[in-house]
Amino acid sequence: MQDSKRPAAAPSPEGGEAAPKKVFIKAYGCQMNVYDAERMADALAPEGYAETATVEEADLVILNTCHIREKAAEKVYSELGRLAKLKAEKDGMMIAVAGCVAQAEGEEISRRAPVVDIVVGPQAYHRLPQMIAEIHRGAGRALDTEFPVEDKFDALPDENGAEGVARFLTVQEGCDKFCTFCVVPYTRGAEYSRGAASVIAEAKRMVATGAREITLLGQNVNAYKAEGPDGKDWGLARLIRALAEIEGLARIRYTTSHPRDMDDDLIAAHGDVPALMPFLHLPVQSGSDRILAAMNRKHEADDYRRLIERLRAVRPDLALSSDFIVGFPGESDADFEATMRLIREIGFAQAFSFKYSRRPGTPGAAMPKQIAETVKDARLKELQDELVRQQIAFNASLKGRTIPVLFDRPGRHAGQVAGRSPYLQAVHVDGPLSLIGQIAEVEISKSSQNSLSGALKEAVAA
Repeated sequence: MQDSKRPAAAPSPEGGEAAPKKVFIKAYGCQMNVYDAERMADALAPEGYAETATVEEADLVILNTCHIREKAAEKVYSELGRLAKLKAEKDGMMIAVAGCVAQAEGEEISRRAPVVDIVVGPQAYHRLPQMIAEIHRGAGRALDTEFPVEDKFDALPDENGAEGVARFLTVQEGCDKFCTFCVVPYTRGAEYSRGAASVIAEAKRMVATGAREITLLGQNVNAYKAEGPDGKDWGLARLIRALAEIEGLARIRYTTSHPRDMDDDLIAAHGDVPALMPFLHLPVQSGSDRILAAMNRKHEADDYRRLIERLRAVRPDLALSSDFIVGFPGESDADFEATMRLIREIGFAQAFSFKYSRRPGTPGAAMPKQIAETVKDARLKELQDELVRQQIAFNASLKGRTIPVLFDRPGRHAGQVAGRSPYLQAVHVDGPLSLIGQIAEVEISKSSQNSLSGALKEAVAA
């Protein structure tokens, strides 16, 4: 994520140049944490911090944490134990815990891990420079897990120093849905959308530095609603249409969505905005209405089916992804079979699936009829076997077809370059590195569960 535009050192009080300071940032979990890590680096660059990929070189180590997965907090404490040994050997090193575990654990982190200097929640990381300054002034430790009123994006530097052909851009944060299995409303706060002008400006900066594809991020990204440059309220569809007008931006994606927020305008955008890719991650979680009600999802299985019908009517080649939870409290064999039936009926190009695990403080954790791990294991295997079969079949359906591929990185082998299909699959071809940043037609000849390969339709100069 390092960018040459970021200063490597700050001026010293005497007018000379201070020794370069290094920051190592480890991002866990979702794409939003990756984006947040990039913006943390932007916030610290004016303070003289340059990024390093080696933790041993770092003067500041930031763990940008995720609380969605099972045992997330314990994994962070384990990492802090390893860092404590390194800090003891390196005078002056600071350690910060940021993100959702920081928000959820708060002062508990300082109690259990005295090695930590800074605890900062996901809505306050723009204050990192001030918190570092407080520590240098002898404040001991710094903690901020508030949900500030001010827009943190207004407090961050304009430039997003990340590089790459495909970028992430956060447009919405927080969640008002309060699904009974989820910690996000408690760690990320209420739904908040960035002003459209701010989003468009950042997207233009990304494109000016080489981005050809931008993925719009949010906990409930399709709940986006903010003031547009025209003074009117814009939803996600209107924002997408404006971004599609940016010269040089070839592809737009968005994640993660909620079925309740798929409005008519957004469905229509899938049919008439060519830059909006034909791939949609739309979590359903379960195919059982009884379990969906217990999860507080506020939709039924048939609502989801009808949504997919409408989306496929405007974009017949739409590839779908989803999230599934098995073993939610009270889930019967019949409930599980309803989920399997929905999966078989709809068909998914890929999906994420998990065993239900209790999250402290969520309603689901206190529900009766918790499911035995052995039952969860068996259900998850059956569900994943079907999802893998569907993913393999979808990839195989592209063999013999010619599709546009956006190349964004070198391949694993010499003389190879890799990119992404419109449906988000990895695609590998033999070709020159000069292809990176370009979209080229590829005839697909091979497929596997996770990737495609083929040959360029036209020769490209090295």
